[in-house]
Amino acid sequence: MKPLRLALVLSLLCSAPVFAQGAAPAGKPASAPAAAARAYPAWEQLSAAERDMLVAPVRERWNDSPEQRERMMEHARRWQTMTPEERQRMHRGVKRWGHMSPEQRAQARALFGEMRKMSPEDRQKLRAQWKTMTPEERQAWLKSHPAPAR
Repeated sequence: MKPLRLALVLSLLCSAPVFAQGAAPAGKPASAPAAAARAYPAWEQLSAAERDMLVAPVRERWNDSPEQRERMMEHARRWQTMTPEERQRMHRGVKRWGHMSPEQRAQARALFGEMRKMSPEDRQKLRAQWKTMTPEERQAWLKSHPAPAR
């Protein structure tokens, strides 16, 4: 059950910004300094109601999407093997992805799909090449290297 609990908490952190900022009383938005100053207890010190509040959205997603369960479980397993630095990098990536436009996401999918087939040296070359391309050259590259089907 531990991987599932971790998957639940991970997906909550990634998909529910209100939990990452700290929950404010109903009807009152949390101010950044107040939310940052509040110290939250360890999981074991949360009440049953608080735990259920945190887990309920993931429980719903788990029950509503049986086809996604394997992916959710794999994410939980990967999360357990990550170092704190890797987890921090993952959080930054999720945040960055959330701020991308649909076009930027399509570009990222195409680049990632191509880069995962490459050696580290070739990835480095493509990154350097991408930075020097004009928008027209990037569009041509994207047409010749479409994003993998999801």
